[in-house]
Amino acid sequence: MELTEALSKENITDSLKKLGKLRIKVSHSSILTFSALLLILFVAFTIRMLPLRWEIETGAIHLSEFDPYYQFSLTRYMVQHGLTSPFWPTQWVDTQRWAPDGINMAMSYPGLPATAAFLYGVVSILGINIDLMAFCAIYPAIMGTLACLAIYFLGKDIGGRSVGLIASLFLALSSSFIQRTSLGFFDDETLGIFSLILFAFLFLRGIDDSRPVGSSIKYALGAGATLGYFISGWGGAYYPIGLTALFVFALILLKRYSRRLLLSYSLTFGLGLFIAINIPYLTTTYLLGSAILPVAGVFLLLLLDEVLHVSKSTKSKILFAVLFLTVLVVGFVALWQLGYMSSIAGKFISVLNPFVRAGSPLIDSVAEHRISSWSSIYYDTGIGILFFIVGLYFVARNPTNNNLFLLLYGLTSLYFATSMVRLLVVFAPAFGILAGVGIIGVLNPFRTLLREQPRILPKRRFSFEHVGKEFSGTAVFLIFIVLMTNFAFSPQTGGMPKVIRQSYAPVTITAGSLPIAPNAPVNEWLDALKYLNDMHNSSIVVCSWWDYGYWLTFLGNVTSLADNATINGTSIENVGFSFMANETQSVKMLSRYKAKYILVFTTVEINQGNWIGYGDEGKWTWMAKISGQAKQRFINEGLIDEQSSWENETSFGEYNSTVSKWAWSDTPQTGSTVTGQDTTIYKLMSYAKHRWIATQGEGMTDPDAWTQPTYFKEAFFAGISLSRTEAGNKYGGIVPLVCLYEIDWQKYYSDFPNP
Repeated sequence: MELTEALSKENITDSLKKLGKLRIKVSHSSILTFSALLLILFVAFTIRMLPLRWEIETGAIHLSEFDPYYQFSLTRYMVQHGLTSPFWPTQWVDTQRWAPDGINMAMSYPGLPATAAFLYGVVSILGINIDLMAFCAIYPAIMGTLACLAIYFLGKDIGGRSVGLIASLFLALSSSFIQRTSLGFFDDETLGIFSLILFAFLFLRGIDDSRPVGSSIKYALGAGATLGYFISGWGGAYYPIGLTALFVFALILLKRYSRRLLLSYSLTFGLGLFIAINIPYLTTTYLLGSAILPVAGVFLLLLLDEVLHVSKSTKSKILFAVLFLTVLVVGFVALWQLGYMSSIAGKFISVLNPFVRAGSPLIDSVAEHRISSWSSIYYDTGIGILFFIVGLYFVARNPTNNNLFLLLYGLTSLYFATSMVRLLVVFAPAFGILAGVGIIGVLNPFRTLLREQPRILPKRRFSFEHVGKEFSGTAVFLIFIVLMTNFAFSPQTGGMPKVIRQSYAPVTITAGSLPIAPNAPVNEWLDALKYLNDMHNSSIVVCSWWDYGYWLTFLGNVTSLADNATINGTSIENVGFSFMANETQSVKMLSRYKAKYILVFTTVEINQGNWIGYGDEGKWTWMAKISGQAKQRFINEGLIDEQSSWENETSFGEYNSTVSKWAWSDTPQTGSTVTGQDTTIYKLMSYAKHRWIATQGEGMTDPDAWTQPTYFKEAFFAGISLSRTEAGNKYGGIVPLVCLYEIDWQKYYSDFPNP
């Protein structure tokens, strides 16, 4: 065919017609579903990026909270030295933290930092130039969006497209999930929740008898790989492991055993635990944990079920069952008595039994480890909690395998969420799916009425009125209004949508560690850390409360004594002692660490100059409680005597309910020499507060007398020059003071030549 003939009008027209016939036919419902899902994912990503508004003003993108800096340090090390470098060939010990011993970074979960380091390498190869911290800050928002996509498919398998979309929407707008996946929150949950949802989706498909065996094998292997990835990234992997073992055990009790269940269970946990024991931090000891052994127990029960199915005589079945149960019980008892079964770590056992925390001030001092109040659960779920309860009813009434898994997931995650605030994020996916099931279950009768054809019924003297479409439409509209009230107006937050209130706030360091959404970045912490960083001396030791250890190390480039890893209770007790003891005792303790500086953070209100409670003035009670636990050790070490010791905060004053603030004592209690106003923490905070008041000139009244430290001299006070007007306009009337004191060793050794 000649070129002119091939390009003729007729041939081109025919070709286009044939091409048109090849178009993919997509139903209207599929288009609507795809569009709705795309919109949900767009909203999910956008609201998680809202803190960027403040980061742009600072000229850099920072991580939020504190723990993300731990993950960032591992990621940076992997980018610089290779993915296996923290673990092999030699273990990386970071001596800039937990001085003087340092911290063994090989005892870390590699999943999150290795993933981020690998993806950062891919992005760099593609020629995209982005700062590593900025990349790590954006990563959580991406993973949060992917989790919303994954839960759509899980919800779709359980209750159809509508349930999947509602679950995705609820997860996208979940306050607890937004907090853990917003810009800068580069921590375990970003990996964990996505893996949890994906694991459930793949495992439930793997045990589905309606699928071909080859398909089940693929899904089971995918579930195993996902579980292994989950284990590599978060200690919270105990939860899906225990949940799945409980679920399969329930299936056995309900006589739903099948060879497909045995096959999928074996492949999933075989691959998942194989990956786990090859993680340097876990090794083979992971298999002997008291949280893992039930997996083996359920596996043996599955084998017993298979043997009983194969055996034909009743006598042999009874014999096998008795023999098996005897071996199982004896085996578990023997392992326990011989010490091969490791116990669950403190914070994990405290989830099962929250009252354990009462005996550990260190665990209880972490805000995210505290017991959830019902008000916090309602704040997170809103009116949707009613549909969650209805959803539980619907799945319990129709206990298919998928529904049984969802029922167990919903109930167990709700228990753990009430046990620990942090675990509300684990509850969020279960809440989204069950609320979706509840909403669709309630709407189904009305939807059926709306679809039915109008009927003309003969008029009868005595009969029930037929419910018309108007009633159904009204019911659907009311449910819509209830949900929109929850998402768009949120009465529990004063009218502002809780989604906006949760997400439209700067990252912690840019907010100056204040629980507010300021009009401008709070630069005081950044200024103080820049002052330290400009010294270019990472060996300088700075003492602060453990909350700020990560910031000092990674943003200030100095050596810290303690941080949020809380790996050494003794060091934290010593730091607490340094703040709660008098100056002489404090400096004697700090001499052990060769500290050069000590840092305090305090917040003051602009009118009366009183403490607000957002800084160390709100945390010192934990310093007193934690250090008070080591009272006898401090006495034995000669740091204090019985008269100058304490056990908790009551030795330093009392709460004055009349003026609603703590009254620091200036006279000791009977049999004691301790006074609140003689503590190091009080003197350092009080001096900084008075220094700021003195800069304000007329119109400010000192609420207390001046307290001049003896062995600590001012090095750098960030926020000291902040005017009341500026603090009112920018920070809502809060004055943040980040105060760095240099320890006056010359004066101390002059007064105490032989301390």
